[in-house]
Amino acid sequence: MKVYFVGAGPGDPELLTRRAARLIAGAQVCIYAGSLVSQEIIDLLPEDAERHDSAGMTLEQTIAVCRDARAAEQDVIRLHSGEPAIYGAIGEQMAALDRYGIDYEVVPGISAFQAAAAALRVELTMPEVSQTVILTRIAGRTPMPAGQELTRLAVSRATLCLYLSTDRIGAICEELVPVYGAECPAALVYHASRSDQQVIRGTLSDLGRKAEQAGIRKTAIILVGNALGASSRTSRLYDATFSHGYRKAEEP
Repeated sequence: MKVYFVGAGPGDPELLTRRAARLIAGAQVCIYAGSLVSQEIIDLLPEDAERHDSAGMTLEQTIAVCRDARAAEQDVIRLHSGEPAIYGAIGEQMAALDRYGIDYEVVPGISAFQAAAAALRVELTMPEVSQTVILTRIAGRTPMPAGQELTRLAVSRATLCLYLSTDRIGAICEELVPVYGAECPAALVYHASRSDQQVIRGTLSDLGRKAEQAGIRKTAIILVGNALGASSRTSRLYDATFSHGYRKAEEP
């Protein structure tokens, strides 16, 4: 018996890995993260699969399902939205499984920041603009560790991808303006890759207002950085005069 922590991706079933799709299709017991996992993916479960919505469950109740499944010699599919390693709270679950001697495995998935970049049709790393992508959030009921406050991270002027922060988007934009500038490109992507996906583009000066007008306050990711508007920059990788291990540079 094994527990599989499966990344359900951002929502579109076609963005599941082949392994994730196979495990879901053969599930005997599934614990899924409530509304964070799209209904289209839940519908891939076998009709007779035992289903548990973890939205109303405690850690102890989640582990109890796994213990019952072990007694019945059934595998458990623990479905997490996006990529389980990012804000998935899988660490505490794995620690609990360790205490009970229950085997487990993690199956990675596509994260929301990747689906959002695809929806925006942007490259998050642009030459001479940003070569760093920061995945972060702002403090809420879960505080931020010292030194990881948004104002400190912003000093790098990297491309920022903010999770779990949409309800504070106005304050976030105001906080970032002194570093990035009011006209820095910014975007909000709601339900990236899903059929009801919404993309809002703007700048730090107006994205908060646009998000409020659209009524989006959760289940969205915020992207900020000059790379979002720097599509004219050209990488040296494919320049004819740039040599690397697989190609000799052409003579100018």
